Amino acid sequence: MRHSFYLLWVFALAAIAGSAAAQTGAPLYYQDASGKPFYSATPKKDAQGRDYVAVYEDTGAPSSPNMSAASPAPSPADQGKLLYYRNPMGLPDTSPVPKKDAMGMDYIPVYAGDAADAGIVKIKPGRVQQLGVRTEAVAKRTMTRAIRAVGTVALDERRIAVVAPRFEGWIERLLVNTTGQSVRKGEALAEVYGPDLLLAQQEYMVARDAAENVEEGDTTLHRNASAITDAALARLRNWDISTDQLARLKGKGGVKRTLALAAPTDGVVMEKIAVEGLHFAPGDMLYRIADLSTVWVLADIFEQDLGLIRLGQEAKITVPAYPDRTFTGKVAFIYPSINRETRTAKVRVEIPNPDLALKADMYASAEIAAPVSTAVVAVPDSAVLDSGTRQVVLVERGEGRFEPRPVKLGQKAGGYVEVREGVTAGEKVVVGANFLIDAESNLRAALQAFTAPPASSPEARQ
Repeated sequence: MRHSFYLLWVFALAAIAGSAAAQTGAPLYYQDASGKPFYSATPKKDAQGRDYVAVYEDTGAPSSPNMSAASPAPSPADQGKLLYYRNPMGLPDTSPVPKKDAMGMDYIPVYAGDAADAGIVKIKPGRVQQLGVRTEAVAKRTMTRAIRAVGTVALDERRIAVVAPRFEGWIERLLVNTTGQSVRKGEALAEVYGPDLLLAQQEYMVARDAAENVEEGDTTLHRNASAITDAALARLRNWDISTDQLARLKGKGGVKRTLALAAPTDGVVMEKIAVEGLHFAPGDMLYRIADLSTVWVLADIFEQDLGLIRLGQEAKITVPAYPDRTFTGKVAFIYPSINRETRTAKVRVEIPNPDLALKADMYASAEIAAPVSTAVVAVPDSAVLDSGTRQVVLVERGEGRFEPRPVKLGQKAGGYVEVREGVTAGEKVVVGANFLIDAESNLRAALQAFTAPPASSPEARQ
């Protein structure tokens, strides 16, 4: 019995000696003797005058047997030197010793290895796939912006013609008698009677007969008769009498009481004043004919977009009448004035209309592809995390590591945004699920500005 007691006494002395030997090194920090979350880098007394208890590196526990363990060992060997402790909620607050925040959460240790990767967001590769993280390479692009505007379809003013006789007369018969009827150039529109027309034909016939009768006689008389003949034909020609009617007159067809008015161009009758029996004076409009094979769209462009419009730019036109069709034209003219009320300028877009699908005064929507700049470094606009005062992209660094990087942006167009500073062509940026990474990236970015408290102020905040 005495032998057993002796052995127990020897083992207890050995344990006490071992514990004392283990604690001969320098303590990591000192903790409140009652176990409260108060710490100090140097020896200290609490409010009751009790000494703070030293905590050593080998155990990470206080030396007093009546204290609970303060916290896990703060410096694993494989993480490098312990630098400081940071606020668990990412607030700008650090401590040289373990500490708890207002909610009782332990401050997080920061090691030298962590500091080297400050600002880098680390996500497990499997988690990256679960989040649906997508990346895209930064590249140089020609920025093209789609400028949208509304407008109306208008007739091509250069393809409109009117039929307005240059002589007085009456309409005896209508050959084209409905608005909207298609006509061909030279087609007879109406037969008209005019005293001057009849007189000019008669003059021509008399002068021609006189010239033929004196062909072998007096040269002067022959020359005068020929001049009257030519004058009569010129008068009829100046009145827009068609060539085939003049040919009939010269071919001994005789004088006709009525002559036909011919269409001056291919097109559609847009307006018809002529009715049978109508008396008209020189210059009165009887028909208005428009060639609809090409039409205009007059688009209203906002003043701030006007500087991007150039002649020759392609425009895509849609109209409510044909929602499944897109018409293509080109910018042909920019009007020189701005509407004071709407602050818009009209831009003329010329559009081929071979099937006459586009009608005058149709409502239309225009989209003009306007190059914003030459080739510039650009990223998808979904890659930018914009706080309003700071713009950041997440650059992929490989193995689930992402670097939040501030960027300076330029113009936006076509779903992309110009990056003037911050990234270079070839780097990959996150374009999908970046908002899920942003929470952690904000925390890490904030920690970049944190530094360990200076050695001259070792006391912890309480």
